[in-house]
Amino acid sequence: MAPGARIAVYKALYTFGGYMSDVVAAVDQAVEDGVDILSLSAGPSSVPSGDSAFLDVLELQLLFATKAGVLVVQAAGNGGPSSSSVISFSPWITSVAASITDRKYNTTIVLGNGQSFTGTGLSPPTDGEIDYNIAAAADVCVRNATIITVDSCQNPEPFIRPLVYRRLIICTYTFEYEYEAASIATVADTMMEIGAAGFIITLDPNIGPEVVKGTMLTLQIPAIVLNDMQASSALWEYYNANTIRDKRGQAVAFAAKARILDGRQALYTGQAPVVASYSSRGPDVKNALMQTVDVLKPNVMAPGTSIWAAWSPDSEGDKYVKGQSFALISGTSMATPHIAGIAALIKQRHPKWGPDAITSAMMTTADRTGHSGAPILAESSNELIHATPFDFGAGSINVSQAMKPGLIFNVTFKHYVQFLCAVPGIDVKSVKKAVGVACPTKNKFKCSDLNLASVTISNLVGKRKVIRYVKNVSHKEKYTVHIKEPLGVNVTVVPESFRIKRRGSRRLRLVFEAIEATNAYTFGEMVLKGKKHIVRVPLAVYVGSASSS
Repeated sequence: MAPGARIAVYKALYTFGGYMSDVVAAVDQAVEDGVDILSLSAGPSSVPSGDSAFLDVLELQLLFATKAGVLVVQAAGNGGPSSSSVISFSPWITSVAASITDRKYNTTIVLGNGQSFTGTGLSPPTDGEIDYNIAAAADVCVRNATIITVDSCQNPEPFIRPLVYRRLIICTYTFEYEYEAASIATVADTMMEIGAAGFIITLDPNIGPEVVKGTMLTLQIPAIVLNDMQASSALWEYYNANTIRDKRGQAVAFAAKARILDGRQALYTGQAPVVASYSSRGPDVKNALMQTVDVLKPNVMAPGTSIWAAWSPDSEGDKYVKGQSFALISGTSMATPHIAGIAALIKQRHPKWGPDAITSAMMTTADRTGHSGAPILAESSNELIHATPFDFGAGSINVSQAMKPGLIFNVTFKHYVQFLCAVPGIDVKSVKKAVGVACPTKNKFKCSDLNLASVTISNLVGKRKVIRYVKNVSHKEKYTVHIKEPLGVNVTVVPESFRIKRRGSRRLRLVFEAIEATNAYTFGEMVLKGKKHIVRVPLAVYVGSASSS
């Protein structure tokens, strides 16, 4: 994302995970070394115990990194689509959700009868424009071999070499793959050793429509995974109809043929980003009791599915790509470096901007809709639904617009301390012990008053006044305020329009009035429209009790 950036790498994690002390030490060293952006594709395995997640040792270390001027970008987690599954909690951290992009990798097999089926497999095509004979693994192995071992194609020993040479071998995705006793990588090694032209993996009817593991592995031999039961059945039907067997049922002639096309070419569908099912969701929580808090998480979304990245051949992190120099990986850990790189580009253009300004710029300019204007969708358990700020934060990152946001929301270390002092259930003495600063004696500050580029109210009872300050980082401009109210809430903003000079600031007073108890979060948006800039601020409100009036 930022090809001119200098990268510093700090070893803190291992194949088994790691220790919090190592992560904290790595963060501390990075700050001491003077980095501008900290990309953290790691987090706790669960909500930290104690009075508040915000006082956890890693959260506090990242607060001090922010105080030092370092923008912390952290993966939101891969616990979606469950509610409150985010593992990046604090408002001083930019938490990243992951999307599916319009880039697809499909492989096609063309049978000798003209039928063709689409599957997966990042592999080269079969040589030339010719068809190759197909043979089932069980038909080209010694008779005394165990059928399960043969079908899964994990061992080269049972195969009869003259029968497999230059043929496409049919293997079966069995329960062994599900329990990781077998892998597609091993199939590829086996096929290369026995001299096969390539391989086809079909689904075992006893397993059903499972998600096949390891299909994003880059292969050196032609291959296709038919991860569709209908395609698997059709292939077997064609194969059996064109294979001659003796009275004992043993194959004696193979007439079924096919060729595999190139599976390494990316296809672009033009569809809008979709929130990935695995991407962790809000609302944010303040403790292990899963009590929600007035902070929007995640903050922003970036591509995280099927991302090409450099990979250490010696890494034990994923056995499916062991030995590879590049890998196609999915997760919020892959979305996070996108945001870190974009943040570096913004920092390059605006070197005096702090972490708060950079995060604000990315959030207020993010996309809530696709190119067609339709709302961005999110993968749920078994369907696509309209995405909310708890799915994608402020929206999908828009790089060009983030460079020129018009207005930004500034937050200082002092404000973060006020936020900590206002979190319900936190002992003020714990705050002073943790950050070295005492809480104000008369603290009228509410968590929702933190000057973020979003407004979240976790329990609206009656009315709530919320103050926001915007700073102009462009030329003099006039803005008008437009509100899309959350369901069950009346929102007023003063002023309704304003002029703001270059480097000037304006105070916005928002009043949220509960008019109907929803007993659920509802969402809206405040849009500040200028002649050259549009600034969007997501609103998330849980109405606990409506106004008596």
